[in-house]
Amino acid sequence: MFSKHKIQTFLLLFLINVIIPLNVFAYSDYIIASGKNIGIELKSKGIIIVDTYKVMNNDPARDSGLQVGDKIFSVNNIYVSSIEDMLNVINNSIDKTSALIGFYRGNKKLSTTLKLFKDSDDTYKTGLYVKDSIVGVGTLTFIDPNTKIYGALGHEIIEKTTGQKFEIKDGKIYSSSVTSINPSNDGDPGEKNARYDTNDIYGDIKENTSAGIFGNYSATIPNNKLFKVTSPEDIKLGEASILTVTSGNEIDEYSINILKVFKENTNNKNILFEITDNNLLNLTGGIVQGMSGSPIIQNDNIIGAVTHVVVDDCTKGYGIFITNMLEEAEN
Repeated sequence: MFSKHKIQTFLLLFLINVIIPLNVFAYSDYIIASGKNIGIELKSKGIIIVDTYKVMNNDPARDSGLQVGDKIFSVNNIYVSSIEDMLNVINNSIDKTSALIGFYRGNKKLSTTLKLFKDSDDTYKTGLYVKDSIVGVGTLTFIDPNTKIYGALGHEIIEKTTGQKFEIKDGKIYSSSVTSINPSNDGDPGEKNARYDTNDIYGDIKENTSAGIFGNYSATIPNNKLFKVTSPEDIKLGEASILTVTSGNEIDEYSINILKVFKENTNNKNILFEITDNNLLNLTGGIVQGMSGSPIIQNDNIIGAVTHVVVDDCTKGYGIFITNMLEEAEN
């Protein structure tokens, strides 16, 4: 991430150290490598338009200029942060024939008038399908027992309809257990199916970034073994393992083979690996959705986390360096 400059004199070194602020990362050298299955709930920063529909042969969304991906933040100059807020403002308005919509398109703050149409049930229709939250399943990668910061997934959460990164207001992670697995086949990645307990909260979500989701772990810190954090330079080709859940809440360790390490990459495809564990291959057919965030362990050190499946060969996948996740967690 950092450019390297050749320092030729002591005086120059001194001036650089005094004048230029340095990034010092305070994450622990030893962290908990989790592998626990988690439920994830994100609340949107704005109400996202995910689709539109016609109302009695009218197309109010098109006529107003609203588009899929726009984020609504106000109705009739009243701030709204949820679908419930939006409906309450419309239902309590004196004039229900139209609504003034404030919205973001990218970074642009815009407004428009949206016509409303009453159907045969005396319900006013907007012509908009909207979303204000996302729920899903993933894997908890690490907990730093000193800072109580956690990281999960190793990649950002995308809103599937719009294909955009989900901009979050807040969120939470909570207890989840795997009920079954739809196995992967080449060209068709499978997925974990899970049951959630939204009352058993593990922590909040502060960030949704390209390196994963991060927040504060508020549940009791487990008294688990601590794993040393390994830098990219010390990762070796060959044997390693991942920690993940394939049934219930039991975390198991499965063998993998590291094929290549992309040491200069700053994205979340730093480690190319293949699954070599026959038990895991029989259970899942390879990497499945919901496995993202599974810690990668080598020689009793934590080196990264699973992030992607190679769609054409589901026995192979990519991982992110654990140091990239830890650095992002502190930003």
